[in-house]
Parts: sequence; structure tokens; C-alpha cells
Amino acid sequence: MEDIFQNLYEMTAFSNIIAEPQFLIMYAIAFILLYLGIKKQYEPLLLVPIAFGVLLANFPGGDMGVIQADENGMIAVKGVMKNIWEMPLHDIAHELGLMNFIYYMLIKTGFLPPIIFMGVGALTDFGPMLRNLRLSIFGAAAQLGIFSVLLVAILMGFTPKEAAALGIIGGADGPTAIFTTIKLAPHLLGPIAIAAYSYMALVPVIIPMVVKLLCTKNELKINMKEQEKLYPSDTEFKNMQVLKIVFPIAVTTVVALFVPSAVPLVGMLMFGNLVKEIGTNTFRLFDAASNSIMNAATIFLGLSVGATMTTTAFLNLQTIGIVIGGFLAFALSISGGILMVKLFNLFSKKKINPLIGATGLSAVPMASRVANEIALKYDPKNHVLQYCMSSNISGVIGSAVAAGVLISFLS
Repeated sequence: MEDIFQNLYEMTAFSNIIAEPQFLIMYAIAFILLYLGIKKQYEPLLLVPIAFGVLLANFPGGDMGVIQADENGMIAVKGVMKNIWEMPLHDIAHELGLMNFIYYMLIKTGFLPPIIFMGVGALTDFGPMLRNLRLSIFGAAAQLGIFSVLLVAILMGFTPKEAAALGIIGGADGPTAIFTTIKLAPHLLGPIAIAAYSYMALVPVIIPMVVKLLCTKNELKINMKEQEKLYPSDTEFKNMQVLKIVFPIAVTTVVALFVPSAVPLVGMLMFGNLVKEIGTNTFRLFDAASNSIMNAATIFLGLSVGATMTTTAFLNLQTIGIVIGGFLAFALSISGGILMVKLFNLFSKKKINPLIGATGLSAVPMASRVANEIALKYDPKNHVLQYCMSSNISGVIGSAVAAGVLISFLS
């Protein structure tokens, strides 16, 4: 009878958890992320699958955690080192489990990031940016965090490729971070993906914190509509619909000529937007890109990225350094946009609310919504959403181009 109870006990996960209490830390992290996604509604479409993936990955015996291959693609399979890229997919599924199958088939190959960018393009309206093109420069300024953290990371001992993968977190764009890391430092994909998506979900916390440090109340009260009335723009587009159709074609062509390595991201982003803007003739393509394909891709991405967050992969100094560096990159990107607005305001009669600079990172449209809520706290009539979207959308393009530049120089 004692042997039966012993076998029953060993069958459960309790013995493993007691032997390795660090599992409890991972459960706590998963529950916190679930709370933020469900109760606080911080990007629930992303945070809930990521958090649940973390939970699934850390149940001993469940075989749902992603096992990272090293720089040479070698991975331990039942005590034997094998090259993951030489293993058939059915062997990965059988030997390593469901999450590893999804991860190595869809994420590690670089398949899902461009697919998600296609969905993002289908859900994005470039109209606000095209109507306020001068504000798009702040999307470029917000890339400061990427290159600043890249330099700091190199000084701290990371290789240039690892530093670039770390710095790209400052673009606040999960697919871009994953795509860049796959190309430059695939062995860091797990912690970088977790950091990138976690900070994206925490935009409602991070942007107000940085804004409070850098902006005065008077600056946050700058009313963009009043500034437009005082200093009306001379530029007027007579046929916005035609411009919206031409824009994605033109951007793709220009990016392809100057930064070819950014085409997988920018090209798919612009294709998704193009099928949206054409209208009824491509509605079925738009509907698939923005709904079924996008939703399926988000589920697989979230669960498998969360499943990379095992005790072995997460609870180490390198990962902690990546998490800290990622936060620094994120905060510097927000700061770069704000400081660029402040500099602009020194030389221009037509003032700009620094909240528009704060949204120069990606995280569209959440960053714009957060900035708009901050503006309304200081002035209930000061709606800055459409102006923030201009900087926010340009930040998406800017981070993808920055990723392409880094890949070109460091590959």
C-alpha cells in the first residue's frame, strides 16, 4: 500500500515543485500577467495567451515548455544532442512536445512575425499620419532607445548581434523584436520575446511614468486643435482615398530599394493595409488578414512565446539583464520622442503636445489611447488621439526599418 501511495505522489507535480521551488516564482509571474491582462485589461489579446503559456510551461512533467537550441542549433533530446534543424517536424512533436512543435515551426522559422504585420497593416488607418505628416518625424526620434541600448549592451559584454536584438525591444513591437532576434541572436529569442511583449502590455504604466518625469503641466495642456486654428496648415489633400492606396505601394518600393532586409516586415504591413484601402474588391482578403489569420497567429505566438519562459531560461542573470535592458530601451524610446517635441517647440510658433512624441514608439494604437487619456486628465476638451496616431503609426514603420538596418549591418 505504501508503494502505491508513493507512486501516486511521484505521479503528481508536487514532488518536483518541492524539489525545485523556483517553479513557484514562475507561477506567481504567470498569475500576475493573467491579472494584468484580465482585470486591468492591459492588451488581453496578447497578455492572456502569453501568461497562460508561462503557466503551461512550468508544470513539471507536462512537457509544454520550449527548449531553446544553442547558437549552433543543438538541443538535448532525452540526453542526446541533436541539431533541431535536421529533425523532421513530426520528430520534434513526438520527442519535444506540442509547444516546441509550434515554436520551431512557426516562430523560430520567422513565419509568424510577417504574418502578424500583415494583420496589423489591415487594422491600421494611415489617414491620421498622412494628414499630419510633419508629426511623423517623432516616430523616427523615438527609435533613440534602440540604438542607445545597443551601445550600452555592447559595453556590458553582449556581442553586437545580441546587443542589437536587445535594443530592438525599444521599438515596442513584438513581431519586429522576434524577427530581428531570429536573424541576429536566435539563442536569446525566448527572453527577448517575453520582455518585448510584457513591456508592450505595460504601456499604460510606462508611458505615464516617463511623461510625469519629463513633462510639465503646461506642456501637457497644449491643445492641438487650438494650435491648428492659430496656425492652419497650408497642405491640403484633395483625394485622400487615392493617397491611401498609393502610400503602401510607394513605401514598400522605397524600403525595398534602400533597406531590402526590412521588406518582410514592412512589405507585409503595407500589403495588409493595401487590401484594406482598396475596398470592396479585396474585402475578403482584408477580412481574412485582420480576423481569422491574425487571431490564429496571435494565439500561437502568445502561447509559444509564453512557453519559452521556463525556470531554466528565465531565472538567470542573462535574462534578468535582458529584462532590465529592455525596460531601459522602452523608456528611452518614449523619452526620445518627448525630447524631440520639446526641441521642436523651442523653434516653432505652432506648439506640439509632448504626448505626441511619447507615442513615437510602436504599440499601436494602445500608446495613442494612453496618451489621449493623459491629455484629457489635464484638459477634458483636449483630444489628441488623432495627432498621436500620426506619430504612433510612423513608429511602426520606423522600428521595422531600424530592424532592417541592424540586420543588414550585422548579419
